[in-house]
Amino acid sequence: MKKYITVIPQIVIVLFSFLILSCNTQETKNKLKKSKITFKEAEIKKPVISLEYYPKKQTKKVNQKLDSLLKRINKRHDFHGAVLVAKNKKIVYKNQIGYADFRKKIPLKNESTFQLASVSKQFTAAAIMLLIERSKIKITDTVNTYFPNFPYQNITIKNLLNHTAGLPKYFWVAEHVWKEKTPPNNSDMMELLSISKVNRFFKPGRNFDYSNTAYFVLASIVEKVSKTSFSNFLKKNIFDPLGMSNSYVYSFYNDNVHKNQLKGYRLYRGWKHIKIGNTVNDAVVGDKNVYSTTDDLFKWTYGLNSGQLLSKESLDLMYSYGETIYGRKIPYGLGFRIDRNNQNNIYHYGKWNGFSTGLNNYLDDDLVVIVLEHTSYNAIKSLNRKIKNIVSQNLGV
Repeated sequence: MKKYITVIPQIVIVLFSFLILSCNTQETKNKLKKSKITFKEAEIKKPVISLEYYPKKQTKKVNQKLDSLLKRINKRHDFHGAVLVAKNKKIVYKNQIGYADFRKKIPLKNESTFQLASVSKQFTAAAIMLLIERSKIKITDTVNTYFPNFPYQNITIKNLLNHTAGLPKYFWVAEHVWKEKTPPNNSDMMELLSISKVNRFFKPGRNFDYSNTAYFVLASIVEKVSKTSFSNFLKKNIFDPLGMSNSYVYSFYNDNVHKNQLKGYRLYRGWKHIKIGNTVNDAVVGDKNVYSTTDDLFKWTYGLNSGQLLSKESLDLMYSYGETIYGRKIPYGLGFRIDRNNQNNIYHYGKWNGFSTGLNNYLDDDLVVIVLEHTSYNAIKSLNRKIKNIVSQNLGV
């Protein structure tokens, strides 16, 4: 009997130890499970671009000169906008001047979002390249692959991207054929083209003709293939991954106006700023209607150039001269204009409803100049050259 009494406490101790060990093991498994989930989420989450600045000491001189330039063009030429300059992937200069709302005298701020006008086209091109890289579409596919009733045959996605499709102007079609009170969206416009019987300018590939129609058709292909809106596709696949928190697609009448979204203005009688209203063409997206800030456009350019969004092969194609079926080079890649004299000068300008925009990417100098304006300023190209010259002459990096 004594023997059994002696053994019982030992058994109790062993059982107690086993229970503690089991609990610890289960707790460890739970922790491991949680850590695996966290690790997996961290793995699939793409890096967000951070904003890095040069030390103030290095940029003091160039900042003073650019501040002076902005004050001068604001006073003399009614410039109300924002400028960002980056060198070697670091911000050299960033500022905005003028009003966001003239009646309320609200100044522009860092979060004010500008309509990018035709600078929007590079996002449409990138969306198409993402679908190509994911094997959802091919650059040699025709529009009829996705829209069988499209009336203009044998136009490839590449024709659309580099403006060699020869399509008619959808602005004219909307203004002369559309009869509804509300403006047509992309789906409406695709249907309208199919019944309008408007002739195209030339057969695919024969010439270069800058085409807003081509880019709204590309956005429509993105929507058809991805089974989501163009706005949602850009947000999930470009804006969110690159941390572009103040960028979005806005379709007039269909979308709510965003916080800090600017309106375009024109100057009346040399002193009064009049808001520019929307038109029948403002619900269509892909050729225009991306809104953004200078910060976000810097993130976009940096992310694109550093391979965080697309492969080098895709980017090289986007940054290369297009050509006609006759082998003639054209100064446009896929979503980007290309300097005729230097293929490494990649740029695009835009102008729509009072907004004037410019994004210049000088690859040889690793220099980016971004200008956004909303009061019908008409000298963006000249301003870009002045900014580049000031930076080149006064920044020792």
